[in-house]
Amino acid sequence: MRVVVADDVLFTRAGLARLLADAGCEVVAEAHDLESTLRETRLHRPDVAVVDIRMPPTHTDEGLVAGARIGAELPGVGVLVLSSYVEPAFAMRLIEEHPAGAGYLLKERVSDTAVLVDALRRIADGECVVDPTLVALLVGRRRRADPLGVLTEREREVLGLLAEGLSNSAVADRISVTERTVEAHTKLIFQKLGLEADPSSNRRVQAVLAYLRVDT
Repeated sequence: MRVVVADDVLFTRAGLARLLADAGCEVVAEAHDLESTLRETRLHRPDVAVVDIRMPPTHTDEGLVAGARIGAELPGVGVLVLSSYVEPAFAMRLIEEHPAGAGYLLKERVSDTAVLVDALRRIADGECVVDPTLVALLVGRRRRADPLGVLTEREREVLGLLAEGLSNSAVADRISVTERTVEAHTKLIFQKLGLEADPSSNRRVQAVLAYLRVDT
């Protein structure tokens, strides 16, 4: 897998590049700001660009801007945004602007090489990946009127895994049930929440996250 790594902190960037190289990825270029990220990604057209969410020139949302531009200009190039903060709005924005082949993970995840490489492979295949910590926050937060109250405990668990971007098959493996059982749970969840059961995994993630972020 060919990867561009972008982070303005040299130590972090070099460490991530080394981690990916040791895991068998080919780091084709490194970048330190928005413009160099776009330049190197256009030049090398990697499978995935791994970008820090805050880089020069403003240190605000450069990773999201890069994701949107890459999605518009380079279809087929995935984007994994890394952040030090749990920011649901940023994750939603990324997936809305780059609906196929995008991911949002906390930087703490990169220490687990297996998790990082799995995320990169899924993104390269056109899937969405959302950090489990962010999903747990959205699913578990208290609301004045809990719209998830209609779901069983198992359905809440499945909903959280769907929001992470897992396929029905992957959810089945995670909770040790058959894929048909997951399909049944998914159908009931979408019926109870009034969501369209779109077969596209990316649209499904968008629908679930959009529902979870609504304040009620």
